[in-house]
Amino acid sequence: MIDPSVETFNRLIRTELPARTPRLFDTACVLGGSIAGLLAARVLADHARSVVIIERDELEPSGQSRAGVPQDRHGHALLPGGLKQLERWLPGVVDEAQALGGHLAPIEQQTVYYDGRPRAQGGDAKLLLGSRPFLEARIRDRVLALPNVSVLPGLATGLSYTDDGRVDGVQLGSAQVSADFVVDAMGRASRLSTWVEEAGYQRPVLVRMPTGIHYVTAHFERTESADSIEQACVLGLFAPRTMPADLTVASACVIEDDQWQVMMMTYEDNPAARSVEAFRSACRDLPPIFQKATTGELTRGLETYHQADSRHRDFTGLTHFPAGLVAVGDAVASFNPIYGQGISSAALHASCLSEYLTTDPDLTTPATDFFAHQKVITDAAWTLSAGADAARHDAITGTQAPAEVERQRWALNQIIQATLTDPGVTEVFAAVTAMDAHPATLADPALLERAVAAAG
Repeated sequence: MIDPSVETFNRLIRTELPARTPRLFDTACVLGGSIAGLLAARVLADHARSVVIIERDELEPSGQSRAGVPQDRHGHALLPGGLKQLERWLPGVVDEAQALGGHLAPIEQQTVYYDGRPRAQGGDAKLLLGSRPFLEARIRDRVLALPNVSVLPGLATGLSYTDDGRVDGVQLGSAQVSADFVVDAMGRASRLSTWVEEAGYQRPVLVRMPTGIHYVTAHFERTESADSIEQACVLGLFAPRTMPADLTVASACVIEDDQWQVMMMTYEDNPAARSVEAFRSACRDLPPIFQKATTGELTRGLETYHQADSRHRDFTGLTHFPAGLVAVGDAVASFNPIYGQGISSAALHASCLSEYLTTDPDLTTPATDFFAHQKVITDAAWTLSAGADAARHDAITGTQAPAEVERQRWALNQIIQATLTDPGVTEVFAAVTAMDAHPATLADPALLERAVAAAG
């Protein structure tokens, strides 16, 4: 029997546009103009006369970072799961990104290393490479070109409600914006939970998984064309304490404006490098592509980012919550970025929103069906990213995990080891990490048997 979560996941990752898009709202409002908010606005544009995005940051041109997205200075790649959804809602956007300097890297230009050993290549999935501001600008340009979508500068400070428990507006300082439907896309620091609790509703349960990650990123001039480079996107993953400064992740990717973007990640208060010289020196201990990527002139100084934890707000099971209100993106779950699933997860939240709005929802009651769909997507990403962090946390604290959890961790490790030699196992594992297949795929006994044999 097919797991209902797998069935839902497979339905949500489909790429055809909905057959019907009923007009449901006069005005829909999105709080936050980042990628999750923009894609939510794109879906809402099919169902509302007017869609208003409230964004506190000045929307900078391509290549400029925003204060509200501190992680945008670091490595981002659009995984196949998110790439397909992006093309679904904004057809042709990938071609536009390539024309403006982004690079669509075929599988032959992608390399993943585990402790210095290259993973076997499997499948044919492509990655869209570019900086986060560049990718966001491509999406924003297309969404804001829609005739019924607009941006209202400002900081949302609360919500208003009808007597029967529906959201009917957004407070913007001393003003109020009327809205029939509101989407929270305010990111991991969202204030929505506090707002609804102060209004007498339930706040979602917040789960925090300690991570303590430190990113250090630098950008360098690139003299070769992206098409001519043998390795255009490289990810190095290292077991803790096997590298200097406990380096855990390193990546080097070509991005727009003839640049390399090189990133190193460590845990706790121990950044991989504190100067450009130290950064280049650390790269000499990595696969040769890292030294090659850092030989050019520096195009911007070292950037750092610290994230104390991953967060997951669970909106399912709430018995008293406003109607006409949902949340997307990091406002629901912000993951350890090791697998790069944030953008793809946000794109699939747009798919959840479309699924909800096209199936004749009862808009006078809380959006429980939407949150149930979204939980399938969120749990799929959380399983890998938070699962690895939980294993690390247990090892540090000496906590003994339940036997079933230990068995799952052993099985996943067998699969990861098998990807070093078996392209077939790699293809399945890569599809799961790319949010193109449900994690339950990895529990297939035949796959595990194959992985154990390959891992030897």
